[in-house]
Amino acid sequence: MWIIGWKGPSGYSARSTAEEVTEGIDGTGLTAIVTGANSGIGMETVRVLALRGVHVVMAVRKVDAGSSAKEAILEELPSAKIDVMELDLSSMESVRKFASDYQSSALPLNLLINNAGVMACPFTLSQDNIELQFATNHLGHFLLTNLLLDLMKKTSQESNTEGRIIILSSEAHRFADREGIRFDKINNESEYGSLQAYAQSKLANILHANELARRLKEEGVQITANSLHPGGIATNLFRHNGILNVLASLGKLFLKNVPQGAATTCYLALHPQVKGVSGEYFMNSNKAKASSLAQDAELGKKLWDFSISLTNPQ
Repeated sequence: MWIIGWKGPSGYSARSTAEEVTEGIDGTGLTAIVTGANSGIGMETVRVLALRGVHVVMAVRKVDAGSSAKEAILEELPSAKIDVMELDLSSMESVRKFASDYQSSALPLNLLINNAGVMACPFTLSQDNIELQFATNHLGHFLLTNLLLDLMKKTSQESNTEGRIIILSSEAHRFADREGIRFDKINNESEYGSLQAYAQSKLANILHANELARRLKEEGVQITANSLHPGGIATNLFRHNGILNVLASLGKLFLKNVPQGAATTCYLALHPQVKGVSGEYFMNSNKAKASSLAQDAELGKKLWDFSISLTNPQ
């Protein structure tokens, strides 16, 4: 689709860049957190949001890398408002510390962009003894979102502006196990497949966004939650899988570049077209249809309860 450049109802296509989909939009006065912000589409998201006047907090696992990325952006945009804070999404202790430190900073929070992720890594357990892809891609973001939700509600109410939660998923969610989330086999090393575990975590991202959207609507707060597929992009996500690395190298003509890969995230963060839109899945800056499993409300509720049980302090 993007090679032809067909535009969807939004007026944008897969070829649109993050700068193009936010052109003319003033984000001054907004504050955003972007996870996994020191490289790839995370860094481009930070750059474009800062370009539009947003105060951006880069939540990164390696502060040195985050600081280098910040300096690179400031060279282009000297007046940009950017902070760097440490966050390891595979550690619940780190997530709780980040949330506590952020709340102590007295910064408001309008936009939460759950961008970070790991892909197709060998079987590994997180610091909390949970399979790493599920722990990082879903559970860490689930806990982070819950810990920051009251602050987002407060910010929205006091500023009378819409809060937006954006969760990066992937079309890979379609390749999850047919039962969806393998609740009783999350840590089963003997049946572990790195790509299937990645697909499961990406399915969890959509289910999380949809159930969160349902709860926010029920509560009547001015906060939306949506998920998205950024597109096929040759980033360091492929580093753990040799075959994917080769395909990415061979297929660069058919993959999006980083500015195009960050477009849908920035569109959902700032564009007035999506004001009030919640519980939707987007691709190429347009609404798309996720798999039937991703739209299963009962599975979403079950995942929510399961995630609460894993993230609640014992």
